[in-house]
Amino acid sequence: MDARLGAGTRLSARRRTFIERRDSMDSNGLNPDVLRELRAQRTYPAVSLTMPTHRRGPRHEQDAVRLRNLLAEAGRRLEAEPDLDKRSRAAVRGQLDKAVAEVDLRHLLDGLLLLADAGEFRVWYLPREVPERVVLSDTYLTRNLVAATAQSRPFWVLAIAADRATLWSGSGESLREHREDGFPMTPPEETWDVEREERIGDTPSTFTDEETRRFLRSVDEAMGAVLARRPRPLHLVGLAPALALLDEAGNATHTAVGRLVKGGLTEGPAPVLLKELQPVVEEYARREMAEVLTRLDDAKGRRTFAAGLDEVWESVREKRADLVALEERYRRTVRVSDGHLIPVDEAAVGPDVREDIVDELVEAALDGGAEVVFLPDDGLAAHDRIAAVLRY
Repeated sequence: MDARLGAGTRLSARRRTFIERRDSMDSNGLNPDVLRELRAQRTYPAVSLTMPTHRRGPRHEQDAVRLRNLLAEAGRRLEAEPDLDKRSRAAVRGQLDKAVAEVDLRHLLDGLLLLADAGEFRVWYLPREVPERVVLSDTYLTRNLVAATAQSRPFWVLAIAADRATLWSGSGESLREHREDGFPMTPPEETWDVEREERIGDTPSTFTDEETRRFLRSVDEAMGAVLARRPRPLHLVGLAPALALLDEAGNATHTAVGRLVKGGLTEGPAPVLLKELQPVVEEYARREMAEVLTRLDDAKGRRTFAAGLDEVWESVREKRADLVALEERYRRTVRVSDGHLIPVDEAAVGPDVREDIVDELVEAALDGGAEVVFLPDDGLAAHDRIAAVLRY
């Protein structure tokens, strides 16, 4: 299972970002299979708890109290359900207690999401602020998780050598080895001459052999399959001869957005690889921002442009949005009236008030096939913090 985040921020090997923990398994990429599972209908009640948290400072110390209060509120809501039998109520409450016990208060980020039903619980740490709420439904609340994942801009890192290829799943502030989909890969034993390896080592001449070419073709094919299922920006790492031969091997890795020409990194470790890759990732982020702003300007000239929360919301609902760009910290509380969004004070309450409308918009945009890009704060100041390129 998978999830994560970051863009335009300094990398830190010590900071954990966006972790789903279930049965002691950690991962860093919300994938379509996990999202599909989370959105599946469940026996009522499936409980979703969200709350803003703090990485450090005096307010960080209050998070434990707020979490206990939120758990108590969930308990009261469960007790108030007239059609819920005692056994079901106790089962859900037991899973919530386990979820809270699992929370690592030392490594909180900007938001916390707890999901629980009668048979399981999940804990997610989000580097994106979320409202404080308790939701009982027959599905889990996923909009905050989806928006946080989109903001993270997850990416792939393929590290190659003549005799090994490893795949890494990352975001701006995290990296872990992806040990699925055939990775790590090595040449078949019958085609790799150990004595030859000892004789010439991992030198440029290694990459002239047909066995190595076949191996790198298989790596390219495996990478293509991964990208087809989980499209993300791809960065390549390896010596220049290996990268050149990989270019010749196939088509999948031609889509790579960044390259680090350096050997000896197929085994990581993750903090070292992430640090070495940092300039490459940051350069891609700068290019991406410039390209997005150019696309927005072009859309204005073609009159396929929307700006401001209400306009973009309408285009997303009509599935006309092809690209949605918004600032990383953009949040708005709104009241929905006649299909339009009216900004209100954050303290406003009522059935028609939506605290996390931006996250809801991001989830709807992605579901509608739009590309969603988060830009640094003030990057869209001229467009009321959010804008879209329309399909028509």
